[in-house]
Amino acid sequence: MRNTVRVAAGVVAALVFALSAMHARAADAPRPNIVFILADDLGWADVGFHGPDIKTPNIDKLAASGVRLEQFYVQSVCSPTRAALLTGRYPMRLGLQEGVIRPWADYGMPLSERTLPQGLKEAGYETSICGKWHLGFIAPEYLPTRRGFDHQYGHYNGAIDYFTHMRDGGYDWHRDDKALRGDEGYSTALIAAESVRLIQKRDAAKPLFLYVAFNAVHAPHQVPAKYKEPYANLPEPRRTYAGMVAAMDEAIGTIQAAIDAAGMRGNTLIFFSSDNGGPAPGRVTSNGPLRAGKGTLYEGGTRVAACAAWEGKIKAGGIVNEPLHMVDWYPTLLNLAGATLEQKQPLDGRDAWPTIAEGKPSPHAEILLNSRPDTGAIRMGDWKLVLNGSRVDVEGAAEDGVGGPAAEKKPNGRQGRRAIGKNIELFDLSKDPYEKTNLAEANPEKLKALRARYDELAKEAVPPKQSGKQPAAYKVPKVWGEVRE
Repeated sequence: MRNTVRVAAGVVAALVFALSAMHARAADAPRPNIVFILADDLGWADVGFHGPDIKTPNIDKLAASGVRLEQFYVQSVCSPTRAALLTGRYPMRLGLQEGVIRPWADYGMPLSERTLPQGLKEAGYETSICGKWHLGFIAPEYLPTRRGFDHQYGHYNGAIDYFTHMRDGGYDWHRDDKALRGDEGYSTALIAAESVRLIQKRDAAKPLFLYVAFNAVHAPHQVPAKYKEPYANLPEPRRTYAGMVAAMDEAIGTIQAAIDAAGMRGNTLIFFSSDNGGPAPGRVTSNGPLRAGKGTLYEGGTRVAACAAWEGKIKAGGIVNEPLHMVDWYPTLLNLAGATLEQKQPLDGRDAWPTIAEGKPSPHAEILLNSRPDTGAIRMGDWKLVLNGSRVDVEGAAEDGVGGPAAEKKPNGRQGRRAIGKNIELFDLSKDPYEKTNLAEANPEKLKALRARYDELAKEAVPPKQSGKQPAAYKVPKVWGEVRE
């Protein structure tokens, strides 16, 4: 008995020592600067490393210096993806699985959530956001500087005017969550310039977390004429959109140049992706051979162009074909920063660093692409289940300014919300990556397994919050984000 106790005590002591050693190594290891770049509504094939139409030399260079994440998933619309990044939790746990947060919404990302910048600040990081927030501003507590960011620059809403920075007659341009007048110009260039300023003026004694959330290339489709001149062969609105991509690529090059000039490249992890698939594929964006686009749970709506680079830590020229999701960046970045993952809320994200840097298998047994009352999808291994997949998320896609994503023709000839049926679709992505063949009837056991796991997760969803249509009595404020009357 005594020997058993001694052995048990020894095991516990060894475990404590190992955990302490791991913590010490994490604390002693150089914590990387993190520059996290998010495009808005970018098509999967609208980067040079996926398609020939639009030239993106700076994004391509970034991808070539690291790895391309060829099976990287996000949510099908904007706000949910951003919430997934900042919490490491599926949006269905936050009530954000239904559409986007509208300007008149009486909610935002729940205040009970611990955010990525809060965790990084606890680990000694300087934290900044440049660009689009889109996670609520119903009260000051919901603003970026109250959610873990030391510095904020940009706008709260989606679909702002790129030049006037207005949304529906209200002004939406801010620094440190106060209205900022006088910064005139094209928003993509302004976001890049502020990112450069923050890199140059950073506290060199602290590692930097810089979240660059471009509103490019979301509608309204606006760009200085010089950027679309090379694309005269493309019809509108794709020509203007191509120019917007080119302007964003230039901005990303400017940010990379600032990183190099500051001598930060060797200890900076840079990530780039879109927040969802491209809307109106074939008319505005291109998702290549992927099925459908923004607002749908098919690959064209949820799988995006993505890459990660860190000189000396990520081998250049690599390709990661393992499924990963935006929720994974929360634990991955906090672990790299030596921050704690101890918190009240359970995480859905998994540490993806071994997959990205060492070529290990995906840390996921499954990835929940979404769970809503009337639609959802899950991927397990190479298999994907889509429930009511014909639905187009009209609420989440209407802000693309072109009437929502290109809805696929349904058997009844209708499109969008009214075309919701009882569709249950099962795809083997290893053989059918473009989701052309529904295998639900031919594989009842596989269907049963995926449906059972989906139903388990769906039971954990909280009721979705919904912005709905703008109330008739709602008054647009002169400045978005000011205290409401």
